[in-house]
Amino acid sequence: MTPRAAAPRPAPDLDSAHDPGFAVASERAERALDSIPPDLVGAPIPWGPNHSHEIRIGTASWTDPTMTRAGVFYPRGVSSAEDRLRYYASQFPVVEVDSSYYSLPERPTAALWAERTPRDFTFFAKAHALMTGQPTEVARLPKDIFELLPPELAEKTKLYAADLPLELQDAVWDRFVDALGPLIDADKLGGILLQYPRWFLPNPENKHQIAQSAERLRGIPVAVEFRNHMWYGSEKSTQWTLDMLRDLSLTHVIVDGPQGLTSSVPAVPAVTTPSLSIVRLHGRRAATWEAAKVPTVERYRYLYSPQELTGIAEKIEDAAEDADVTVVLANNCYANYGATTARELAALFV
Repeated sequence: MTPRAAAPRPAPDLDSAHDPGFAVASERAERALDSIPPDLVGAPIPWGPNHSHEIRIGTASWTDPTMTRAGVFYPRGVSSAEDRLRYYASQFPVVEVDSSYYSLPERPTAALWAERTPRDFTFFAKAHALMTGQPTEVARLPKDIFELLPPELAEKTKLYAADLPLELQDAVWDRFVDALGPLIDADKLGGILLQYPRWFLPNPENKHQIAQSAERLRGIPVAVEFRNHMWYGSEKSTQWTLDMLRDLSLTHVIVDGPQGLTSSVPAVPAVTTPSLSIVRLHGRRAATWEAAKVPTVERYRYLYSPQELTGIAEKIEDAAEDADVTVVLANNCYANYGATTARELAALFV
């Protein structure tokens, strides 16, 4: 048997139902897996009239260190980058690339991703921080872009896209899209996720920025997730937001996450592009969601209860009725919590 990793102490703000530890989460995942027909493990779930639609359920990471620890998600002996991706892709039909937010992706790496996954597997890449108005660490920039920085910028620890000369802003976007070329060529790039920060507000300037982004990524499916409640602060603002996305042919991301905070948005099950709908599940750990100096993975340390998943499944069904493909990404990727959530949701749809 694969040895179990030692479980950390429970989070003080969570009950045992939402932070039960790796072993309990694994037991729940195994029970869910037992109810999924073998031919649907790692495959899209047919849905809708005449099975003309499909639901793809996966996680927002396959490489988080809490997930790759021995005995958490991957079986004994599955320890190399290649083996992990091949195993993950045998279990789920879709994954989000989260690393592309922190560092610009590299074309050889994307080529390996395409090579190591089944023909029908799909990747969704999170846009780099500089593409959505967020800061990036200067040390993470590719060498050739770093060498073109003005001296005063090269000395900084972090910088924003607005700090860059226009030609370097363009280079970031061009590099990002070019790096994903192998996935595009293999028909494995499901889309790009633009996740905007909580200080990104609904106003004409930011609407123009979103339109520019849509133009830069023309020809690639693009999804948008907001992190400020004002985008959905009223019925009027919600309609304005959804109409904007429809006009720009951008997919509205249906979000499940903590509520009552500045960055909280409601789970609005609206579809703005008929070919694609996306649901991202962040968990509901409010105590760490906006807390400073909290490790990123701790924000998503939350295992959904079966009762919560039943309610989420209803919203997924609503979206799946109006989209050819509905993608569900469990971003509660602390240890095996995301994989367990994905398994249990899949079991509700088969």
